[in-house]
Amino acid sequence: MTTNDADHSSAAGLPAELFTTIDHVGIAVPDLDEAIAFYARTFGVRSVHEETNEEQGVREAMLAVGTGDTRIQLLAPLTPESTIAKFIGRSGPGLQQLAFRVDDVEAVSATLRERGLRLLYDVPRRGTSDSRVNFIHPKDAGGVLVELVEPAAAPAH
Repeated sequence: MTTNDADHSSAAGLPAELFTTIDHVGIAVPDLDEAIAFYARTFGVRSVHEETNEEQGVREAMLAVGTGDTRIQLLAPLTPESTIAKFIGRSGPGLQQLAFRVDDVEAVSATLRERGLRLLYDVPRRGTSDSRVNFIHPKDAGGVLVELVEPAAAPAH
């Protein structure tokens, strides 16, 4: 008799998996254009989406990795007071977050709160490409800022 991983998790009394995949890894950079050029020149990855998110205080780019839909997100501060500017000031440029894709950010947030984790927002906010996002407080996730990403619904064709 064989069991898949989900069956095994339930049988072991562990909670069901909340994430569908790794959505992206966020990297704080002081200069977005310079970072995009470096990643293209050095690693051969290309920017597939760029936007300014005033609410989050960042200019960002999503870089395609391979042929799948996993991304590297480069985040540059819009102002010296933005969260990313403060992160760079405190820690220097580098890995800033790990983002997991979820089907329902509100349901996953509620489950994580029930499990004793703090989330940064009471309700999800707009993320890249009109996704809905929330973040687990780094002190509750082993020092890692974990982002929950519910992608925007695909437009009807």
